[in-house]
Amino acid sequence: MMGSPADEADRLSTEDFHKVSLTRGYWLADTAVTQAAWQAIIGRNPVEFQDDKFNPVEEVSWDNAQEFITELNRRIAEAGGTEEGMLFRLPTEAEWEHACRAGTDTPFSFGTNITPEQVNYNGNRPYANGEKGAYRKKTVPVKSLPPNPWGLYEMHGNVWEWCADSWEEHLGEQPVADPYHASGSFRVMRGGSWGGNGRNVRSACRFHYSPDRRDDNVGFRLASGHKLRPHGSAQDKGQPPPWTRNVRSSDGQGGAWSRKKCWLLVPRLCLGMIIVKLRFIWEAGLQGQGFPSRSLGTRGGSEESE
Repeated sequence: MMGSPADEADRLSTEDFHKVSLTRGYWLADTAVTQAAWQAIIGRNPVEFQDDKFNPVEEVSWDNAQEFITELNRRIAEAGGTEEGMLFRLPTEAEWEHACRAGTDTPFSFGTNITPEQVNYNGNRPYANGEKGAYRKKTVPVKSLPPNPWGLYEMHGNVWEWCADSWEEHLGEQPVADPYHASGSFRVMRGGSWGGNGRNVRSACRFHYSPDRRDDNVGFRLASGHKLRPHGSAQDKGQPPPWTRNVRSSDGQGGAWSRKKCWLLVPRLCLGMIIVKLRFIWEAGLQGQGFPSRSLGTRGGSEESE
């Protein structure tokens, strides 16, 4: 389910509660893009908080994120490309929430409430009458705080994260498959930030900015997978990502693909000093279980993996 139920405390009117099916798997980075990664690709550091190169990059617009992704994909292509043309992109809003929830149905992946020991937000403004806590007033390095059940870090708080979708005020209450909205004047952001209250870092919370707006509480996270198609267009529904085609599970039905084979088919990427760790997430047939992680990139000429 996507959105928030009617009885969730402090829910917003834009959080329509509805069933979403993700019929194709996707990869999602386990952290937001860091300042080190941004500088390696773009060559400048636009951020407000420069005390640690492993803090998430901020002060980047949706347009800036696309600039980064385009250049990253160009370098991958120059290095020989990837199996079946797998490239980086932003996650869709549905992919982002699915990964953030990590199989939970509570306001947070950590449960019914949070503390600043779990999430970087304004601890002076807790959620649903929770206890007050620390307010850091800045970003923290990625992986500083506990991951969600699927091993993804800082999905709640630290920086808002751009999504691929254009903003839709209401997503409706009807079941949908693989939603993605491509046209519109604003772009979706998810996750809340270091400066926001507890309400805004919930799994269901949605917000938006114009694609050219930058702020010191906005960054992004990389995804990879199938080519996005606008909601309502003809889609290859029910098919696995191209790099897992013809890989069948032990039951031979092809509805759930072998974990080992899926992640071993991820190509090696030559990205210099950049290590991008992705986790494969698949809903159809596997009920949203996380796949093993894989680090893509090279450091000192050797491939990193986990």
